[in-house]
Amino acid sequence: MRINRIKLCDFRNLCQLELTLCEHANVIYGDNGQGKTNFIEAVWMFTGAKSFRGAKDQQLVRFGCAQGTAEMDFFAGEREQSATLTIENRRSAVLNEIPLKSPTELAGHFCAVVFSPTHLSLIKNGPQEKRKFIDTSICQIKPKYIHMLSQYNRVLDQRNHLLKDLQYAPGLMDTLDIWDQRLAAFAAVVLKTRASFVQRLRPFAQQTYAGISNNQEVLDFQYLSTLECDLEKDIPEIEKQVFACLQQQREEDLRTRNTNYGPHRDDIEILLDGNSARVFGSQGQQRSCVLSLKLAECEIIKETIGEYPVVLLDDVMSELDEKRQDYLLNHLKNRQLVMTCCDQTNLRGLQAGVGIQLENGRVANYQEFSF
Repeated sequence: MRINRIKLCDFRNLCQLELTLCEHANVIYGDNGQGKTNFIEAVWMFTGAKSFRGAKDQQLVRFGCAQGTAEMDFFAGEREQSATLTIENRRSAVLNEIPLKSPTELAGHFCAVVFSPTHLSLIKNGPQEKRKFIDTSICQIKPKYIHMLSQYNRVLDQRNHLLKDLQYAPGLMDTLDIWDQRLAAFAAVVLKTRASFVQRLRPFAQQTYAGISNNQEVLDFQYLSTLECDLEKDIPEIEKQVFACLQQQREEDLRTRNTNYGPHRDDIEILLDGNSARVFGSQGQQRSCVLSLKLAECEIIKETIGEYPVVLLDDVMSELDEKRQDYLLNHLKNRQLVMTCCDQTNLRGLQAGVGIQLENGRVANYQEFSF
């Protein structure tokens, strides 16, 4: 999978930008505020996901403009394809000249993994960011999971409303079992899917971290469920266990008027040499942990769809030593890399690819590198 050409019009601070990318490493450099991260964000939007920066759709349009557009020609599924995003109050998408009902339908057609400094929150912050990482990753290889997760969150919201209403309408208590059954059904699928994904992710992440760290440290992680369930069982059995747990915890849920246990409260424990990466990891180690998770996601996508996704790395070079930088620039074989940095000196270690300098959202310099 690779991007051949991308054209942006009134996307963030990018008034008019058109780039042709190579199949190896594409290093986009320049001072802060020149549009590098905006370019990475635009590419990411073609996965069908929301902005990895948490922006609303209308915030993606250049200030003072009615709409923004992004066009991309790419190779995927053994054929040339094209996609267009139009952004006004919300996004609309066209794939191979066919309008889509929703931009989320792009999921699975163009795949990418993205790293930005905001993703360090995977290590530094609480469980929510880790759950988001897992769910976003799964959606690329199992687009139907988007619907399943949405259904779980919908039923969870309705159950929470019921828990709050019971103080005013105790007669509704008889309906709680119905909502518990519905929640358990969706929760079982979410739990099984997440746990299976983490199991697949672990060996790839460990191998990648060994390469990044030159075998100096060992990465490990595991999925931590707030429910007492055996996630190695099949989905019907997990569903029974989830329902039983909801029954056991009902008194606490009634007291707090909230669903206190379930996939919406789960976590992933990330360890370096057996110690918490959040507590004991340095900035460089934490960055390497997140990179390993992201690059392991690449391997799972490759294993699932038969081709590597595009790798998007935003401001990844800072706080990495030369060996770790070299690994990213020159050892991610058979996949297209789009990377941003501020320092042009990072290009000195590039063996094959292009260096693109951006100034005020425009190309100021384009340089090719070859073996």
